Amino acid sequence: MVTDFRSWEHAELDFEPGVAVLIGSNGQGKTNLIEALGYLSTLGSHRVSTDAPLIRQDAERAIVRSTVVHAGRELTVELEISAGRANRARLNRSPVPRPRDVAGVLRSVLFAPEDLALVRGDPTQRRRFLDDLLVLRAPRLAGVQTDYDKVLRQRVALLKSAGAARRPGGGGGELGTLDVWDGHLARHGAELLGARLDLVTELAPHVAAAYRAVAPESGAVGLEYRSSLGAALPEGGQATGKADVALLEAAILAELTRMRAAELERGVCLVGPHRDDLDLDVGGMPAKGYASHGESWSFALALRLGSYQLLRAVGAEPVLLLDDVFAELDTRRRARLAEVALAAEQVLVTAAVLADVPAELHGIRFDVQDGEVHRAR
Repeated sequence: MVTDFRSWEHAELDFEPGVAVLIGSNGQGKTNLIEALGYLSTLGSHRVSTDAPLIRQDAERAIVRSTVVHAGRELTVELEISAGRANRARLNRSPVPRPRDVAGVLRSVLFAPEDLALVRGDPTQRRRFLDDLLVLRAPRLAGVQTDYDKVLRQRVALLKSAGAARRPGGGGGELGTLDVWDGHLARHGAELLGARLDLVTELAPHVAAAYRAVAPESGAVGLEYRSSLGAALPEGGQATGKADVALLEAAILAELTRMRAAELERGVCLVGPHRDDLDLDVGGMPAKGYASHGESWSFALALRLGSYQLLRAVGAEPVLLLDDVFAELDTRRRARLAEVALAAEQVLVTAAVLADVPAELHGIRFDVQDGEVHRAR
């Protein structure tokens, strides 16, 4: 159920296990419904970086609610998205202290045309991809991400004021407190960095297998986490097995000390997971800049299919959300995606016309038109 979300004043749908297809012309709001489910899953939109565009024009808030089966229990999860103030969340109609407390109740993997940016876009896209997947695997990491972001903002503000104080005519600046914030950043950053390193280690073989399936004629693909620590990244930090968080914390703290003068001069934080990237390569060459359009699409698809298989491997059966993607894929990629979708417990597909959807995935159909959605007879 959504209320005042994007173009929808109100919509309520009942999805059953298996495949459901939402058919509607562009601009009718079918993607908005998929976006709402994705937001409920990861607390973020795959289309925008802020919450304000999610609230229908002239409305004060948007509400997204869904009843899901999670770990064998039926749970109703709700998010209230507000403009200019903190969002609120409820679980089984009861308020929870923080929205992040409902992260991961609904597990989903969403593949959309915007995913091409995972391969061709800037590092922000790939960091978010990793962090969203982290939360789906281990919801407590939503708190780690939030804490790290808060510390980062505080430390950047302090760097700016302290840097200004060092210049002729500069004002105050509590440089003495920077050591404290360095410690906070190193602690939270090490936990986030360690989780990402472990994730990439576990995800890589799933992505490689998915890519072989959708693009067998192309070279092998690889994933490698690139840390802002560079050569200072401890050997145990990227070895097979679990990353050593204590080693990572010490390394981040040492690198912050080494880079302090440069950070004060520039007024930015140069060390930490917010500066990292996920390097993608095809046939030993960087995917960004070298991969063809078809290879880039295959890699984007492999990243999502690999995520789906990883979640299934750890016992989390995610909902597969396929937003208007079949029209973008050639016959082989469509067939591979359809094969995976058929094996999924629940799949939601959107398309402008039914002909864009492989026949084996037609499933239950919903028509989306003129601000209304109806189950087709």
